[in-house]
Amino acid sequence: MKQEITPQSQMQEAMKLSLAIEELLVSRDLRGMKTVQGMMLPGYCLRAAMMMQQCTGTVLIGTGFPVAGTFETDGPVGAISLYRAFEACGATPIMVCGDPLATELATDYRIHKLPIGEMDLEARLTVADEVLEQYKPQLVISIERPGQAEDAGYYNMRGESITPHSASFDEIMKEAGCPSIAIGDGGNEIGMGNVRPALRSLDITPAVTRCSELVVADVSNWGGHALVALMGWLEGKDLLSDFDNVAILQYLSERGSVDGVTRDNTLTEDSLPAADGEAMLLELRKLTGFA
Repeated sequence: MKQEITPQSQMQEAMKLSLAIEELLVSRDLRGMKTVQGMMLPGYCLRAAMMMQQCTGTVLIGTGFPVAGTFETDGPVGAISLYRAFEACGATPIMVCGDPLATELATDYRIHKLPIGEMDLEARLTVADEVLEQYKPQLVISIERPGQAEDAGYYNMRGESITPHSASFDEIMKEAGCPSIAIGDGGNEIGMGNVRPALRSLDITPAVTRCSELVVADVSNWGGHALVALMGWLEGKDLLSDFDNVAILQYLSERGSVDGVTRDNTLTEDSLPAADGEAMLLELRKLTGFA
């Protein structure tokens, strides 16, 4: 049954669930997101899920973090989870990314391919305007997308510049004129501008791009699943029931993905085995009452 969270008691239940999920997502504290969470207004997962539930039109989902000439597993898995959930709820998701990920996914998903490489601000804004004019999104989501640093460049977790290999999704987030959600796990992703002071203690080049609602997690994919779980709870649907984490990792592996930490073509997420992702999916379904 679809949840109606206007009565006070049901809102309290929804907030309690959101807080439990928010704690679960940073329980390992792999890259300092537990510290970052301390600066955030509690209930962010619920607020983001409500934005998602209210979206009945087009949603743009930006993903794809360049690693070793290809793309990492963290991000696309969660993006596919979000994509399927929006379709199940009647919205129209479009994945927005650069190559090689864009080309590899284009046969199975609606894709908008962004140009790769260094561009000046005018050129980036032109691209963003064209995307926004074409799709007129009601919601924009970024999951594990590199975010611009203070110098407008892009940097990986090692502090290495990846600007020549990156597509810019930042201007789309900034110019969209609609609610935006960002999911990240390290501080160098789009959306982390919301918590800049909390990033000072992290050994990274921080991103400065902001969003309407930020979600932090030990693995960004897990943040995507969490929002799907909460949207499903709001809708009264088990939107994660048929999501096969291993199968999606295998699908991406066959198309050239690598682990973002090890840079190996393995069925892992940030060096963690696929079984950990499966366990997270099960725990989210338990918390939302579907398992």
